[in-house]
Amino acid sequence: MMKPKIQLILAASAIFGLIVVAVASARQADQSAAPFTGKWVSQTTANNISRETTYFLAQQGSTLTGKILNGYRMTDITEGNVNGNEATWVVTMGTGDQQRQVEYQATLEGDQITVTITGGGRGGAGRATASGNSPAAGRGFRGRGGPLVAKKVSNDATPVGPFDNLPKVSLPALHKVSDGGMARTPPMGWNSWNHFKGAVDDATIRGVADAMASNGMRDAGYVYVNIDDTWEGKRDAEGNIQPNSKFPDMKALADYVHSKGLKLGLYSSPGPWTCAGFEGSYNHEQQDAKTWAAWGIDYVKYDWCSAAAMFQPTDEHAVYQIMGDALRATGRPIVFSLCQYGQVDVQEWGASVGGNLWRTTGDIQDNWNSMSSIGFDKQQPYMSASGIGHWNDPDMMEVGNGGMTNDEYKTHFSLWAILAAPLIAGNDVRNLSDETKAILLNKDVIAVDQDPMGVEGNRISKNGDQEVWARPLAKGAYAIGLFNRGSDPATIAVKWSDVKLSGKLKVRDLWAHSDLGKIANEYSAQVPPHGVAMIRVQR
Repeated sequence: MMKPKIQLILAASAIFGLIVVAVASARQADQSAAPFTGKWVSQTTANNISRETTYFLAQQGSTLTGKILNGYRMTDITEGNVNGNEATWVVTMGTGDQQRQVEYQATLEGDQITVTITGGGRGGAGRATASGNSPAAGRGFRGRGGPLVAKKVSNDATPVGPFDNLPKVSLPALHKVSDGGMARTPPMGWNSWNHFKGAVDDATIRGVADAMASNGMRDAGYVYVNIDDTWEGKRDAEGNIQPNSKFPDMKALADYVHSKGLKLGLYSSPGPWTCAGFEGSYNHEQQDAKTWAAWGIDYVKYDWCSAAAMFQPTDEHAVYQIMGDALRATGRPIVFSLCQYGQVDVQEWGASVGGNLWRTTGDIQDNWNSMSSIGFDKQQPYMSASGIGHWNDPDMMEVGNGGMTNDEYKTHFSLWAILAAPLIAGNDVRNLSDETKAILLNKDVIAVDQDPMGVEGNRISKNGDQEVWARPLAKGAYAIGLFNRGSDPATIAVKWSDVKLSGKLKVRDLWAHSDLGKIANEYSAQVPPHGVAMIRVQR
């Protein structure tokens, strides 16, 4: 006969087993009743960069809530609804004039969902991708894609971010940082991102340096060879940043670039990750600056990116000051390029953190609408802050990348020169067409950009699609651009009184490279669609 104690234990075990089965059954029932609930992960690759997008979805009846983690950026889902194996939701993307609502639809099939965009622009311009990115925003994972397939990896819908356990950086008291005596005129050079994206390596940079040294670019003033995102590897045991396998020896590469009479630039972020998901400088600012200086780096582009997950927008001044101090402390002359898209009135504090240039907008795209909007419409708030050692940066140039006509590229180059913008080429300079070379090597227009007085130009008149811009130059001269933003040819004129001059003035056509003699009172030209006529006038 079984003892009472043993009977009690067996009975308890049986009850526990029934409870476990009941809980499991309840969970299965809950999952059956709420099939969208859980963590769903998709893998995407664009521009040779891989990235995860994670959907944390919670279903209660026909209501869906949750968040999307795209790289480092966590975004709330709103207006979520479920109808059978279909779910829809809305995500608000971007900030300021880039903000809009994007509508998603997800179709459930077994252990995966296919996520597509059904509406891409409520409340603003631009189209997003299914991963929640905005090509217009210029931040986050800088790639494009179509519908995403996400697989279910867990029933737990609790949102978890990649930086949740990182220590917080203490922000310093604000103070003035030297500009290092750098960038007395707007920097000129080349950057890898616009053309190569993530497909850049040591051999590419050596080839670019060879080309710039031999095709006239170096002699025209383009001296910086800047490697944008995706060069970064992991940190060693002491926390020192290492280049990845694409760049086996950064010091040797810098030495090679220097041997060509050029300078080498790199890219990083004040956040834990760069925009493409590589190692950032968060909590390693002084260490990274010393490493870059030891390698022989001459230019640093510092992109806000994942810092948005660690700091408030009001922290940007102090955050960029940390790197400004770190760069100047190395004793090496390094150009400091701030890339935070013109946020939080950067023109009021960019120079004080040692910034030699700062972006004024999101990323440029290789098309007329993007370039013309950035150049003509979005620079006015920043103009008074530009000057010697600290320049407004409307972004790298797209000249030669193929998305615009030759006339549009001439407009692009002319406008950037009048804006006293950095002239950072973004095309494949190893293969310059004659048309592209004629633009990038136009010494008359380059001389406007590099004018030693360092005053940014501005619009002086606008008549529909016809605009006249002028920039004061040294020795009382002016550069004047007659821009036709319309789709038909137009005759555009400027009066000398518009630039506070009078009488007969010496006029030089900067695209024809010809002196037109002395002309009285005004000048007019027939300008092609999306084209420019550009002159230099002086007594």
